[in-house]
Amino acid sequence: MGPLLHTVELFYDVLSPYSWLGFEVLCRYQNIWNINLQLRPSLIGGIMKDSGNKPPGLLPRKGQYMANDIKLLRHHFQIPIQFPKDFFSVIIEKGSLSAMRFLTAVSLEHPEMLEKVSRELWMRVWSRAAEKAGMSAEQAQGLLEKISSPKVKNQLKETTEAACRYGAFGLPITVAHVDGQTHMIFGSDRMELLAFLLGEKWMGPVPPAVNARL
Repeated sequence: MGPLLHTVELFYDVLSPYSWLGFEVLCRYQNIWNINLQLRPSLIGGIMKDSGNKPPGLLPRKGQYMANDIKLLRHHFQIPIQFPKDFFSVIIEKGSLSAMRFLTAVSLEHPEMLEKVSRELWMRVWSRAAEKAGMSAEQAQGLLEKISSPKVKNQLKETTEAACRYGAFGLPITVAHVDGQTHMIFGSDRMELLAFLLGEKWMGPVPPAVNARL
C-alpha cells in the first residue's frame, strides 16, 4: 500500500489570470506529487464582495503592474496568457457568473472533463489561440441549459462560501490538507511553499517531465 494522498483543493475563477497559472502548475504536478487534486470552480466577485477587496484592474497602478507581470509570467510558466485588449469589457463589465456556473455544471455532470473545459475557457479569455476541449455540442448545450438550475447555482454558491471560510480575499487559493492541518495559500507564486508543506520536491513551474513534452 502506497503513501496516503494529500488532498489539495484549488479554488479558481477564469477571470483570474493568476488562477490559470496556479491551475496549470498543479495540473502538471498532480501526477508527480503524492496529491489528490480537487478543482473547485468559484466566483471571484463573491469573494471580493465578502472580503471587501477590489479587483486590481480598478486600481491604475495595480492594473499596469499586472499587465507587465503577465507578459513575464507568460514565458516563465510557458502558458499562452495575454492581457485582453478589451480588458475592462471582458473582466469588469461582463464578469464570470455564467462561465463559473457552466464549469460548476461540468463538475457535477462531467467531472472528468473539468480540467479541459476550464483550460478552454481560460484560453478564450486570456489567449488568442483557443483550443477545443473535446466536448460534444450536445453535452455543451445540455450543460448550458443547467447553468440556471438551483443545483448549479447552489453548488457555485457553496464552493465560493467554502473559499471564504478558508480565508480567501481573492483567487486563486490552494488549500492543502496535511496531517490533520489545513493550509490556505494565496496566489500562483507560492507553489514552492506548497511543496514544502507536502514534503514534495519543487522543480519549477515547468517540471522536467512536462518540459520534455512542451
